[in-house]
Amino acid sequence: MTRIGVAGVGLIGRQHLDAISRAQGVTVSAVFDPALKEDVAWPVVKSLSELAAHSDGVILAVPNHLHARMALMLIDADCPVLIEKPLTGTAADGVAVVRAAQNAGVPILVGHHRRHNPLVARAYEIIAEGTLGTVTTVQGTCWLPKPESYYAQAWRQRAGAGPLFINLIHDIDLLMYLCGLISHVQAMESSAVRGTEAEEVTVATLRFASGVLGTVNLSDVALGPWSWELTAGENPAYPKTDQSSYLIGGTKGSLSLPNLSLWTQHDGPDWWAPIQQTRVPVPLSDPLKSQIEHFAQVIRGKAEPLVSAADGLRAVQVIEAIKAAAGSGQIVSVG
Repeated sequence: MTRIGVAGVGLIGRQHLDAISRAQGVTVSAVFDPALKEDVAWPVVKSLSELAAHSDGVILAVPNHLHARMALMLIDADCPVLIEKPLTGTAADGVAVVRAAQNAGVPILVGHHRRHNPLVARAYEIIAEGTLGTVTTVQGTCWLPKPESYYAQAWRQRAGAGPLFINLIHDIDLLMYLCGLISHVQAMESSAVRGTEAEEVTVATLRFASGVLGTVNLSDVALGPWSWELTAGENPAYPKTDQSSYLIGGTKGSLSLPNLSLWTQHDGPDWWAPIQQTRVPVPLSDPLKSQIEHFAQVIRGKAEPLVSAADGLRAVQVIEAIKAAAGSGQIVSVG
């Protein structure tokens, strides 16, 4: 039985604890959270070092600004870590974590859990098999109609706490997983509705190293069904719609996600010819549970991280580049 500790017992930490309870071959060793005031069902320890000593691996589900410092402490303790996204609050901190983990030989995973969804695995296979031909363009939409109560906590109105780092970083990681690394970005942003430091709308143009061009459209002040949260059905807290949030286009076909609609032509491309739609069947599973079981396999030395620290760092670098591009109006090179 692999013992997994959890640092941070807030909303996300409890989701991980619930996933551990449903996963195979793992158990909760203990939890650590200085802000914890209530009695909980898990053993509680008083320090991160004590948590590492009681665990085969630790999940960091603490505020972003603590990720780097706590990850470095766990690396120093030779303890494998699953860091809830983002890897770190800044790319500079991310570089330090990646280097420390590489030098110590300690595996680091980043909690971009969507990659553990079988829908994503099947999409990756479709693209790799060449069904779409040469991928040329991608479009991502992330519209999250958040209620006013979400922003009642003042920190969520500040710079760095908006939907870029909280939400779009998941989409950026997934688009890079499917289409390759992003090399350059250009962007605009707005905070016209609430007037806070945190961005409300961001539109970015992406250039991938492969030559693919794409766009992402992010808003938490637009009421609409087009986001991964509202279309994938991963989290029952969100009402599922029948829409899609990603469109991936190639020379022989296109694919929408997460509904896995494949669009092709028998004698295409030909804009006068009929287009066939095929829904690709995929059995559903719980990505958070799969992520925990994968973490256990990595701890045991039986698997390599599906989302490595380097992957997590690249996503942070892209988000920072989008923010910089929105501020300068210039095309910004990633990393």
